[in-house]
Amino acid sequence: MRPSLLVSDPQPAAQGAGWVEQVIARVARWRVPLGFGAGLLVFWLAAPTPASLLIGTPVAAAGEMIRIWAAGHLNKAREVTASGPYRWLAHPLYVGSSVMGAGLAIACASASVFAIVAIYLAVTLTAAVRSEEAFLRRTFGDGYDRYRRGGEREAASGARRRFSSAQAMKNREYRAVVGLVLAVLLLAWKATYNEAFWRL
Repeated sequence: MRPSLLVSDPQPAAQGAGWVEQVIARVARWRVPLGFGAGLLVFWLAAPTPASLLIGTPVAAAGEMIRIWAAGHLNKAREVTASGPYRWLAHPLYVGSSVMGAGLAIACASASVFAIVAIYLAVTLTAAVRSEEAFLRRTFGDGYDRYRRGGEREAASGARRRFSSAQAMKNREYRAVVGLVLAVLLLAWKATYNEAFWRL
C-alpha cells in the first residue's frame, strides 16, 4: 500500500544542497513575485485587439478550469493525490498555468509578450517541478517514483475522490481566478484604448 505522500515546503532541504539546487529553490520560491514583474512588462508591451481577446480568453479560461479541477482534489497539507487530473498528470496545476499563460499571450497579440511568457513559464515552472520532486523523492524514496509511473495510483487511497469546491477554496484558487479576470479586463481596456487612439 502506498504511504501518504505528504506535501511540505521543499525549500528548507535546499540549505545543504549544491548551488544549482539552491538557485532552483530560490526561483521556485520567488515565481509569484517574478510573475508580477513579468506581468507589468507584458501589459506594457501588449497590443490586444478584440479578435485576439476573443481567441485568447477562452484558452486562458480553459487553463484556469484545469487549475480549479486540480485544486478541488489536492490536499496540499497531506498528500499528492491520485484523484481527478492527478490520475493522469503529475502537475496539473502547472499544466493549467501553462495553458492560461498561453491564452493570455494570444490575447496580448505580441510576439515579445509571447516570448516573455514562454521564458517565464519555462524557467519558473521547471524550477518548481524540480524542487518539489526532489523533496518528494528525498522524503519517500522509490515510493514516489512508483507513484509517478502510475503503478500505485489506482490503488491509492482517495484515488476515486470527488471534486470538492470547498477544497479548491481552501487551496485559495480563487486568487488565480481573480487574477485572470483582472488581466482580461485590463487587456480589454487597453484594446479599447488602442482602437480609440488609432481612430484619432
